[in-house]
Amino acid sequence: MTARDVAEPAYRVLAATLRARIAEGRYRDGVRLPTESELSDEFGLSRQTVRRAFQDLVAEGAVYRVPGRGTFATEGAGRYLRQLGSIEDLMNLSADTTMEVVTAPRRQVDLEAAGRLRLDTDLVYRMTFRRFHDGMPFVSTTVWWPEPVGRLLLDHDDLREGARSTHTMIGLLEPHLPRPITEAAQSITVAAADSAVAEQLHCTPGHPMLRVDRLYSDSAGQAVELAVSHFLPEHYTYRVTLRRGAT
Repeated sequence: MTARDVAEPAYRVLAATLRARIAEGRYRDGVRLPTESELSDEFGLSRQTVRRAFQDLVAEGAVYRVPGRGTFATEGAGRYLRQLGSIEDLMNLSADTTMEVVTAPRRQVDLEAAGRLRLDTDLVYRMTFRRFHDGMPFVSTTVWWPEPVGRLLLDHDDLREGARSTHTMIGLLEPHLPRPITEAAQSITVAAADSAVAEQLHCTPGHPMLRVDRLYSDSAGQAVELAVSHFLPEHYTYRVTLRRGAT
């Protein structure tokens, strides 16, 4: 864990670290995860914090616990499972996935994207990338930025066509913005893969996809990115925890 994790709750940072270790294959073939006591000593955390991290991993299906034996990684059968409940969770995608740029950022006219970004002009920047987990492409994402935002990333080395990295787009983008990203308005639907998405994700055109649209806004309410992602449902599980508000 590094200084950048300080603002995030310690149990979430620990859960992300364990999730990444599982993705790396450290606990395959019935290898037990470290105990609460071992993790408490390793990371300098309280047993309660470690227990909360384990509770989150159990709730999302990443691990299971056997009384008297310990905690074990769940066999995923090639599925990538993510529990998302905050902007930080989206940024933590970089912990266990890889991004590959399909088309580098380009300036173009796009009436629909400009409208959704609430722009006074029809000019936007657009790029496409896909994301891998365990060598498997599981999502294709197209993003659009307002022209001033797109210019900030135009010459970024990690956004050249074919470039691979462990970054997330908002992780790359936010350090260049005058204000932090504070909101992602999201909608989820079902869509069919077009020829481009099918080629990127190695499926047939028309294959059923999980489509997730996100409009990111900064602390002043200005839209800074529109992202439309198509996930392969057989290789991706999306989980959200709903909590009752205080009364």
